[in-house]
Amino acid sequence: MIVVVTGMVGLDKKSYLENVCQLAAEGGKDVLLCNVGDQMYAEAPDIPPGKILDIPMKRLSSLRRSVFKDIIAKAQKRPNMIVNTHATFRWRHGLFPAVDFDQMRQLKADMYLCIIDGIVPLHLRLVDEHAVEHSLKDLIVWREEEIIGTEMLCKGVDEAVPFYCLARGAKVQTTETFYGLVFERQVKRAYLSFPMTAVGDMEDVQRNILEFRQLMKQSFICFDPGDLEEAYLPEKARRAGEKGLDYVEAAALGRKVRLDLNEVKQVERDINSQTYARDFMLIDQADMIISFIPTLDDGRAAISSGVERELQHAHEAAKEVYVIWTASQSPSVFITQTATEVFDNTAGAAEFFEKRGYVREIKC
Repeated sequence: MIVVVTGMVGLDKKSYLENVCQLAAEGGKDVLLCNVGDQMYAEAPDIPPGKILDIPMKRLSSLRRSVFKDIIAKAQKRPNMIVNTHATFRWRHGLFPAVDFDQMRQLKADMYLCIIDGIVPLHLRLVDEHAVEHSLKDLIVWREEEIIGTEMLCKGVDEAVPFYCLARGAKVQTTETFYGLVFERQVKRAYLSFPMTAVGDMEDVQRNILEFRQLMKQSFICFDPGDLEEAYLPEKARRAGEKGLDYVEAAALGRKVRLDLNEVKQVERDINSQTYARDFMLIDQADMIISFIPTLDDGRAAISSGVERELQHAHEAAKEVYVIWTASQSPSVFITQTATEVFDNTAGAAEFFEKRGYVREIKC
């Protein structure tokens, strides 16, 4: 199994993939991790750390091809390999590819996977670990370029090979999801749908949503929109502006950070449009959607326009559509007519999935 993993700078992708390899080892899988960047530096010891993109493009290309030649040779001898690389680079040379199509065809990867993260943790890692000048707008653009570049690479090399986009994880790393995509391909993939922004300050509702997310992740390979948190930033910017502040306070990686208010305002439309497009993309790469509609304190159903649109998109994409409707009021016809099944509690849904044989075996 050969997996090509891409993702923009600032992800700390190497440590994430090392955790994946550790998880695989615990499951009896021998996985060779090839970090293209590290191998390029090892082959050119005269280049100082962090300066490899400053060298002439001709030498950069030659170095990369030499490293990939070695990786291709190793791939023929190892049962499982993860190739940690980039699809694109944006540097002083402008935007340019980070791989060569002829070598990717020789590699014959079984899967392409683009790792993404929120702009706040990306910003913090770049400030801490990389001398890369950037704005929040830059991070938004780089992330989108890497996703599109990886998908085009995958489809350009082999249309039959699967491509996935996976968030690194906001509070808990998604290494088990990664492992499932690679080594448990028989397990159903589910997109988890639930209200987010509108119920952000409701502790009881948030607790119920968290319980739903944790339970579903025990049974399925889950694409969870909550694994990438940044949709709250525009609302925070609005509140900060009302208070006369020139910054927005956010939290990531266990720390608090102050972001420039104007920068956050400049990316509001980008955050909203990327959230919209990304969630639909995650639905398209899943087998089903499971939507949890919690109950508000007044007994009403906490269904958002975003959840309704996700359900409609999944229905039109011919996905299985499951709704857990916990409120006493009946769901509308627009829910019942597009849903495969509607449940009134999470336990009922879990029992249904188990009877259908959808529940994955728990690893000892």
